[in-house]
Amino acid sequence: MSLDASDTQLLTGLTGEIAAQRLVEDGRNELPKDKGRNVFRQAWDVVREPMLLLLLAAGLINFLLAEPLDGSILMMSILVVIGISLYQTHRTENALGALRDLSSPRALVVRDGERVRVPGTDVVRGDLIVVAEGDRVPADAILLESTNLAVDESLLTGESVPVGKVADASMHDANVARPGGNDTPWLYSGTLVVAGHGLALARRTGASTEMGRIGSALHELTSQRTPLQREIDRLVRVVASVGVLAAAIVVVVYGLTKGSWLEGLLAGIATIMSMLPEEFPVVFTVFLALGAWKMSKRKVLARRSAVIEALGAATVIGVDKTGTLTMNRMSVMGLIIDGHAHVMESESLTPAVLDVVRFGRLASPIRPFDPMDTAFVTLAERFAVAEVENATLIREYALSRDLLAISHAWKTHDGVVVASKGAPEAIAELCRMDESHRTAMMGHVQEAAENGQRVLGLARAVWPDSAVLPDDPRQFAFEFLGLACLQDPVRPNARDAITMCAQAGVRIVMITGDYPGTALAIAREVGIETSAGCLTGAELGELSMPELEERVRSVSVFARMVPEQKLQLIRALQDNGEVVGMTGDGVNDAPALRAADIGIAMGLRGTDVARESADLVITDDDFASIAEGVRQGRGIFDNLRKAMSYIVAVHVSIFGMALLPLFVAEWPLVLLPIQLALLELVIDPACSVVFEAEQHDPRLMERPPRAVGKPIFGRQTLTIAILQGAGLFVGVAAVYLWSISTGSTSDQSRSLTFTALVFGNLALIVVNRSWRLSAFRTFIERRNPMVKWILGATTTMLFVLLLVTPVRDAFSFGPVGALEITICAGVAVAGASWFEVLKAFGRRGLVTITTV
Repeated sequence: MSLDASDTQLLTGLTGEIAAQRLVEDGRNELPKDKGRNVFRQAWDVVREPMLLLLLAAGLINFLLAEPLDGSILMMSILVVIGISLYQTHRTENALGALRDLSSPRALVVRDGERVRVPGTDVVRGDLIVVAEGDRVPADAILLESTNLAVDESLLTGESVPVGKVADASMHDANVARPGGNDTPWLYSGTLVVAGHGLALARRTGASTEMGRIGSALHELTSQRTPLQREIDRLVRVVASVGVLAAAIVVVVYGLTKGSWLEGLLAGIATIMSMLPEEFPVVFTVFLALGAWKMSKRKVLARRSAVIEALGAATVIGVDKTGTLTMNRMSVMGLIIDGHAHVMESESLTPAVLDVVRFGRLASPIRPFDPMDTAFVTLAERFAVAEVENATLIREYALSRDLLAISHAWKTHDGVVVASKGAPEAIAELCRMDESHRTAMMGHVQEAAENGQRVLGLARAVWPDSAVLPDDPRQFAFEFLGLACLQDPVRPNARDAITMCAQAGVRIVMITGDYPGTALAIAREVGIETSAGCLTGAELGELSMPELEERVRSVSVFARMVPEQKLQLIRALQDNGEVVGMTGDGVNDAPALRAADIGIAMGLRGTDVARESADLVITDDDFASIAEGVRQGRGIFDNLRKAMSYIVAVHVSIFGMALLPLFVAEWPLVLLPIQLALLELVIDPACSVVFEAEQHDPRLMERPPRAVGKPIFGRQTLTIAILQGAGLFVGVAAVYLWSISTGSTSDQSRSLTFTALVFGNLALIVVNRSWRLSAFRTFIERRNPMVKWILGATTTMLFVLLLVTPVRDAFSFGPVGALEITICAGVAVAGASWFEVLKAFGRRGLVTITTV
């Protein structure tokens, strides 16, 4: 239905006075703005992390003890961590701001009876909007007049095919319906007009629009810390509490047994420094930051680096079909002519195929915008059909509610020809097809639809050159040419990537706004499990949450889903204990991307909203990059576990040596705070550089995902780390006791103990590079150039400390000989080498060791 002369107010639009008044009442046509975080707020968000607070406390303790070198080293570590974290978050964008940017910067409206251009933010409820091909719709509206209008609503519905719009002025007072479906009069803010033109009445603006509702959902969602972040937070709190308690006990015991409360305080400080794993924040941040940098070279950008590790623990990845598994563009996949199928990938140019290609092109605009029109133009270019260049378009018959077909009349050197394409039923009507032919044709249409294809019919007609063209295309004598089967093609690497994820124990589910038949067909093509059928949005709406949680255990294809239902699915999967990743590229995916444990957006075709709501962005839109992300995440976790096991082992040995002098009054303090700071110069680079650079196990993708809730330190892992530290402690304690028994001075005992600890640390680095391969095979099979640099630099530093007199005196060390250094090295290596024997038993199947 169109407007008539009686609709005076609608025809003339609002007056400027009313528009200004409504702008004040309703506010600007934009979403509420969040307050941005300045650099100081970002820095505070980093510093208040439990791990960083631990590091800050260690630095302050050293400054309070008037040990500026120790404090400077630790404070420098804090600055490095803050700098890395700020760099990672510096370009963090605001999803609500992106939603505002999707609105038209300018809109054409009718005010006071005249067409005027206004900023999109000034469009108000009741404005009469003029829309045309290529425009973004500035507000939710009802279509009053239209000519062949089609709109791409994929950013709201997920459907790759534009939907036709039909004007209905009688509904100008009705409530705006939800997106989805053909031949409706509703237009939605942010959607794109791909064909035709029309007049629409603005009904909702700003936060009240469909896009605004999604923005409100995003505003209510907050990013969750990853399981590993939460686990390390708990670990830091527990260790810090135990460390403070142990330090207090040491101060009291030392003061009571030896009578020196000042030395007792130093012993307590050494105890808490030996226990506090201040390397944890440095290692965790550096590992993830370097992992994010490496992933960026593989076309994956991490907006929150912590989620790279979380991706390695993902058990389910929810995939949006359009633009993620598919290319988000239509292609003519095949033709059905006289009942025979012709596959276009391998089809040669027969006369019958040529006719369909030619008239499909003639039934499309000269400069197409609609994806289906573009598909016919692309096909014509492929076969070098250039009919449009040799013809003149003299009349266009637009799509209408009672005839879903487009017809173009062309003047050619052979006279007037008419090309028509549209819904098969409409083409059958134009061709006056009898019942038997119509039934046969619809059988082919049904078969193609079950394979996820969209089907259009094509026809041609001729008209006398001198005759006047009719007003109704039904008056032409059309001849049926055939059917064209169109499909949004699957991405080339999608099936291989899904297969790789399945081998790694990661379940892939499709969550789309498209039709069930299309969704199932694409799922079968890419290898997603379809045996449990498809759950539609309508069916989901009738399920309780417990029922939904049960269905999502087996169903892997979800169709006709609206944004709120995608959120429900994510929540149901998470309630089942799954670690959920979600991919997408449209505005409709943004809430689910934010709610998922790992949100993954497509960068090339994805909307700003999707990219800014996600944790990871695939810049080349290649689904295979997700599988690589899973591999990278698992590798980071393995190396992080090795590094932290090494840290635990080192601190066990240091803690033991801090307590040892308490048992005999005459025994000197083993390590002073400044010497502990020197040990940090070995521990931090070893963890941050050596283990991070370690090559990943080639069998990573053959393992199932890490069990939900499984800690980074399982019972076996923690036991091995503690035993390694105990072994090193026994060796270092033996050196300490030997130095006392031979009459060494306190400074000499510290030199020998420190030397044994340094060599023991290096030995732990070597044996922990792999928990499966021997140290010798690890050097051969897993190249890591950072190992030799750390070994060389640490050994050089040790000899400078021991042999250069001014440096040795500054750090309270005593002189030692070459033989004593050799003995220290041998004993320390022996204390760590037992793990090589355990690994050998593991390779023979005599014991089971967690592979890292």
